Amino acid sequence: MIDAISLAQDLLRCPSVTPDDAGCLDLVESWLNPLGFMCHRLPFGKVDNLYARLGTASPNFCFAGHTDVVPPSDPSLWKHPPFNAVIEDGILYGRGVVDMKGAIAAFVAAVADFLKTPSFRGSISLLLTSDEEGPAIDGTCRVVEWLQSRKERIDACLVGEPTNPERVGQMIKIGRRGSLNACLTISGKAGHVAYPHLAKNPIPPLLAYLADLTAAPLDEGMEGFDPSNIEITTIDVNNPTSNVIPYQANAGFNIRFNPLHTDDSLTHFLRQRAQKITLPYDLAIRTSGEAFLCRDPDLQKCVSEAVQSVTKMTPIFSTSGGTSDARFLKDICPTLEFGLINATAHHVDECIAIDEITTLSHVYRKVLDEYFKDR
Repeated sequence: MIDAISLAQDLLRCPSVTPDDAGCLDLVESWLNPLGFMCHRLPFGKVDNLYARLGTASPNFCFAGHTDVVPPSDPSLWKHPPFNAVIEDGILYGRGVVDMKGAIAAFVAAVADFLKTPSFRGSISLLLTSDEEGPAIDGTCRVVEWLQSRKERIDACLVGEPTNPERVGQMIKIGRRGSLNACLTISGKAGHVAYPHLAKNPIPPLLAYLADLTAAPLDEGMEGFDPSNIEITTIDVNNPTSNVIPYQANAGFNIRFNPLHTDDSLTHFLRQRAQKITLPYDLAIRTSGEAFLCRDPDLQKCVSEAVQSVTKMTPIFSTSGGTSDARFLKDICPTLEFGLINATAHHVDECIAIDEITTLSHVYRKVLDEYFKDR
């Protein structure tokens, strides 16, 4: 029997800070090969990816996730070294255990257990990247393109991102808000503060633009989604001198938006407001994902009933939180997210109770039972 806790510890001992896979995919491949999976390693740029499939028939149920982690910050601040995978008092510590190596281990263990049952009709696949926490350019989105080029179909996908607030079983993510990042740089003319008429200060128009953007809400929200939100993330002038009007000022901000908006509509909104700026400026805009909602009732029912059966809790459907690779997978198949507890994700002393990993593995096993029972 494959033990999810031991698998998680093996993964945690790989210091796989984005985009360095650090041997994680080699481990996963070594677990999947004996189970009969056909594994494809898919390097794009500096990013290594893995697509593994068991079976050739439809439907194809896919588990997706990432092996990369954010940096551990100062290791001396951790109770246990961030890549030592220490278990203390039933708690497993390690960078990435929540986000999301614990879920990968739980799914592999669930598949191994599921395959002990009589043969099923269909296929099971895993899609893993080492570029989710980074630019996400050469990871899942490139694997999706590869699948499309091969005309390989995925019929349903479950992403193992940490979705639960306090206990495994509370929340299933059925969609996500979109995310847009922008940087505004305004160029003026440097000068002495005592002679402002001889200079052009870029700071007031920068502040005026930001005040204009945040003066009123973008919307009031919609069914299934919170209101869209503009958050200013930085204002930089780089001026160490108190008696000099700076030459340049810039600001960065992020918009998390619901389906009432799109990349195009928000870009138009931002550029239209920028027309009021009288000094030379540059407005750089990048959208990393559109808002989406999975409305597939069969997949929602399958995952929800599996969660209820194992945890005895009725999970709520939510679109809260940040972005995930579900934003790429939703273009090719119905996609939901369910994983561990997100409370310590990206924190110093990231950790999870080992019982929660075991519970998650049981949920994943039940999802497979539910999904393939009528096939």
